[in-house]
Amino acid sequence: MHSSKKNWIWTVTLIVTVICCVSVLILHVKNWVTDDATSLGLRSGFYNVEVPLSELDSVVFVNRIPPMQRLHGFSALEKEKGVFREFKDSLTNKKVHVFVDNINNNKIKLVYKDSAYVYFNLKDSVETVQLFQKLSSYTGTLSEPN
Repeated sequence: MHSSKKNWIWTVTLIVTVICCVSVLILHVKNWVTDDATSLGLRSGFYNVEVPLSELDSVVFVNRIPPMQRLHGFSALEKEKGVFREFKDSLTNKKVHVFVDNINNNKIKLVYKDSAYVYFNLKDSVETVQLFQKLSSYTGTLSEPN
């Protein structure tokens, strides 16, 4: 006969695993943006980047992100999130952070500290445009998106 003492351990392990997987999925559902007077924070699950607005070099709207090699992250449905490396800079090992909630909409490309890139957008394209306009005012070159 099977012992019921072993079964409860596997049941608890299964429940804890399911709870962890659901919580990670919920954390990656959308991009969490925090902006204050000095910095812009982007967070999506395990991925986090803090962009100091004083070191912001350029803000550009792009239709597509360039081809890159994924170091770690994921692509699911319309989402693309993680840390990537551009093919042309594979020798320098420069990391690019990607926080794309909707791959079909325009993305904001931030360049800060002269060479650090962040590509991101929000689920709502109107909020993305508003954030683009706000960030463009920090660089001094306001341009309308396409």
